[in-house]
Amino acid sequence: MKIWVDADACPAVIKDILFRAAGRMEIQTTLVANHAMRIPPSRYITFLQVTSGFDVADNEIVKRLSAGDLVITGDIPLAAEVIEKGAYALNPRGELYTTENIKARLNMRDFMDTLRASGINTGGPSALSQSDRQYFANQLDTLLTKNAK
Repeated sequence: MKIWVDADACPAVIKDILFRAAGRMEIQTTLVANHAMRIPPSRYITFLQVTSGFDVADNEIVKRLSAGDLVITGDIPLAAEVIEKGAYALNPRGELYTTENIKARLNMRDFMDTLRASGINTGGPSALSQSDRQYFANQLDTLLTKNAK
């Protein structure tokens, strides 16, 4: 198992959790983004910078991942592609996207896009709370313990 991080929108606190997990579990973790990013020195953590553009980072992750890998993303269409390739998708709040819930998430995303396009202010997600961070860390640990070699 490798970890791929859709790093452009991934909160710094979640990246820190991932960095610690990569070292502790000795699991290759790659951050993919279209802008330069600092990463800690580690043989388990790498950074891949892609060109700017719509879904360039997402497409690169999908191209490189293998079945059984883990992708950290809040991007629901990317999560759907990850699941389709037989990999795991976990959002920064610790929600595991599955074949059972991804269609409903895509439908809700499309509905919210329609509302925003019609001028309705739908707000954004709330800030990550301490319990969100803890839930993410617990879900990550469970996935890695169960699936890492």
